Amino acid sequence: MVRTAAEREGMASAAWAGRQVMAVAQHVLVPVSRDAGDVLRELVQARVHLRETVAARRLLTATGPSVAGLPETAADVVKETLRAVARMDAATVQVMRERRPRS
Repeated sequence: MVRTAAEREGMASAAWAGRQVMAVAQHVLVPVSRDAGDVLRELVQARVHLRETVAARRLLTATGPSVAGLPETAADVVKETLRAVARMDAATVQVMRERRPRS
């Protein structure tokens, strides 16, 4: 994996590994478990969905419910917004659990 990552960035394996170690030491890069990676991906997806929902709400209130590809009513937009917020909350709680110091 190190060799593949180094090649992807056009670096020697030792140079790439050294850069990663320095990034961790300087708290620029925080290593996470595979589960945390999944949680972070969900958090990013939830943020994207929330942004799209907010954009839909703005368009709906600006142009009316006939905008193609958007929810038909303001109530639909509110429901989508609440779902997106719930996803964001769940992902955030999971990240907070992952970041909790382990004894």
